[in-house]
Amino acid sequence: MKNKWKLAFFILLGSVTVILITLFIMASAPVEQGENIPNSSEAVERDVSFDITTNKADLNKVINHYLEEEGFSGSIDYQVLLQDEVELYGAIPVFGQELQMKLTFEPKALKNGDLVLRQESISLGALNLPVSYVMNLIKSSYEIPEWVEIRPGEETVYVSLQTMKLKSNIKIRANKFDLKRDNISFTLLVPVD
Repeated sequence: MKNKWKLAFFILLGSVTVILITLFIMASAPVEQGENIPNSSEAVERDVSFDITTNKADLNKVINHYLEEEGFSGSIDYQVLLQDEVELYGAIPVFGQELQMKLTFEPKALKNGDLVLRQESISLGALNLPVSYVMNLIKSSYEIPEWVEIRPGEETVYVSLQTMKLKSNIKIRANKFDLKRDNISFTLLVPVD
């Protein structure tokens, strides 16, 4: 009787061992990938894009918060306001006096995602100064982000959104920038590699 129990014990032990080895092999095998799941060896896109639509009121808050947080107000405060045009308010030193100014620009989104602001009008106290002179004064008086280029000769401001530094290397592109219709849209490009 002892041999039957011994034999039964070893058969049971062998069966359990075979089952455990089979389960271990099956558990450690790679998972089959479906057709819709990309293989890890395939090339991964560098950026994931998110389309964002906003309005002038919200974008006004973001722009001025960014300018304040990044310390771009400089020694002379200025403010950007989006109405039917881009408006720049501030003070500028002229002949030892600080004169209040208002410049308006017509924005245009470029195909590369950057913006060009074409100078429309200028108010500088009661003075009638050439636009290029005032833009040169702004360029020399204000601390402006490196991705904003004032071009006095062309009477434009070039906003290179592609080179704008955002946290986590996020990039931004302007798709539409129609202030009169309050139709503003951007694409955020978030790196994933």
